[in-house]
Amino acid sequence: MTYGIEFVPGNVNVKQVVNFCKLAESKDIDFAWITNHYNNRHCYPTLAAIAQATTTLKMGPGIMNAFTDTPAAMASFACTLNEISDGRAVLGIGPGDLSTLPKLAINPEKPVGRLEEAVVQIRKLVAGEQVSKSGMKFFDYDGAKLTGVTLPGKKGIPVYIGAQGPKVLELAGKIGDGALINASNPKDFQVAIPIIKKACDAVGKKNFDVGAYTAMSIDQSEKKARNAAKIVAAFIAAGSPPELLTRHGLDLNNVAKIKAALAKFDFKSVGELVGDKEIDAFTIAGTPEMVKQKCNDLTKAGVTQIIFGSPLGPDMTNSIRLLGKYVV
Repeated sequence: MTYGIEFVPGNVNVKQVVNFCKLAESKDIDFAWITNHYNNRHCYPTLAAIAQATTTLKMGPGIMNAFTDTPAAMASFACTLNEISDGRAVLGIGPGDLSTLPKLAINPEKPVGRLEEAVVQIRKLVAGEQVSKSGMKFFDYDGAKLTGVTLPGKKGIPVYIGAQGPKVLELAGKIGDGALINASNPKDFQVAIPIIKKACDAVGKKNFDVGAYTAMSIDQSEKKARNAAKIVAAFIAAGSPPELLTRHGLDLNNVAKIKAALAKFDFKSVGELVGDKEIDAFTIAGTPEMVKQKCNDLTKAGVTQIIFGSPLGPDMTNSIRLLGKYVV
């Protein structure tokens, strides 16, 4: 089992993220994943700053997409980060946020096919190949090659696929070194992992890192921890399809009320509507003992990397210390 931590350089600035990552490294956390949202501080310079301030922590964007960034740009960035960090770079990439891309006047057509081609081209470029016409639909490069970067050699740069739906989970098993799955509950991994395993078996892949990209909230006070998780649970519930809500035994009418309250920015009502069922379905929230047990449950379900994601808890510094002391 390895552990990762996620930071959003929107609610905290770059210097704070770097300091949090230094603290996480001191607590034996293995990975730092930095979110990629156009409206926040950019993950590229944030990751470069983390690389220079740490010595053992692996790091990468969590996650990029091939609509807002090209495979060549991502390959160049990954190699540069790998050089700055002395070989600690990883790359998270997914199909793209289908709710955000239209705001950028991007029509997210064929996201899975585009993602697959992007990963293929990134791997070729990172390996030092000159990529010439091969009949690809989205990124049919014509003589592209990285010439001014330090290449990682045979080790390459691990590629993690951000995956939720069956098609992308299958693709992750087929072409990824790991997957970043936005889920905190073993029930979701009981569905996801067999899809990944079947795809891995089909291509003869032995090693695959299944990452649980959790919504984490830890505190010595159970009440404080769970209250801090309410808004995150609300947004996840509001954006989840009916079949997922049903899987977790949630009241669809109550979720509809949560969604309506969020649309009005009525967070008081949201706090009243979100109960234990929503919190337990979509987050890991509670005391150190409760969090440790829930992480053990994920391990039993087949997860191999647990990523401590937002909000972390009512006090981020204290949360990282608690995670290092009781969970890692």
